[in-house]
Amino acid sequence: MTETSGGALARPGDAVGVRLVKHPRPDVRYAAVVVADDGDHVVVRAPWAGAPTRDMGFVRFEEGDLFTEHYWRSRWYSVKEVRGADGVRKGWYCDVTRPARLYDGTLEVHDLDLDLWLSADGRTLLRLDEDEFLASGLTERDPAAARAAWQALDDLAEHARDRFAALLGS
Repeated sequence: MTETSGGALARPGDAVGVRLVKHPRPDVRYAAVVVADDGDHVVVRAPWAGAPTRDMGFVRFEEGDLFTEHYWRSRWYSVKEVRGADGVRKGWYCDVTRPARLYDGTLEVHDLDLDLWLSADGRTLLRLDEDEFLASGLTERDPAAARAAWQALDDLAEHARDRFAALLGS
């Protein structure tokens, strides 16, 4: 990693730790490898780091799944392309987050409890966890952040219609 005026800049092949801050729940941490970092958009690749299998009802995350994760230092979301051990795309799981920070070998994002899923065939688009977001109290504690989070979810849903082509191409 190199330092720039805007903080750390990762090089392809660098190992990083991803830290998803999920306050008040425990953080989620896992190892990833940097694919690219242009100073705003950081792409990492990581194997499924959860329990051996997690059935979400609309997708199963399993041992051997590979996540290509896109984070931005300027955007309020992340996009994770999910592929099975066989290389077949399962879909995209997106988290609404505060903009990412990269420092001391850690890529940190604060999860805001709004999520979106788009199946690989584009037929299933789900807005997830809106009840958790409302229960989090962010709307009362930080109305500007809550507005940014809702806007990010709307932006993700709009890009999902194009299968994230415009989002990932920018």
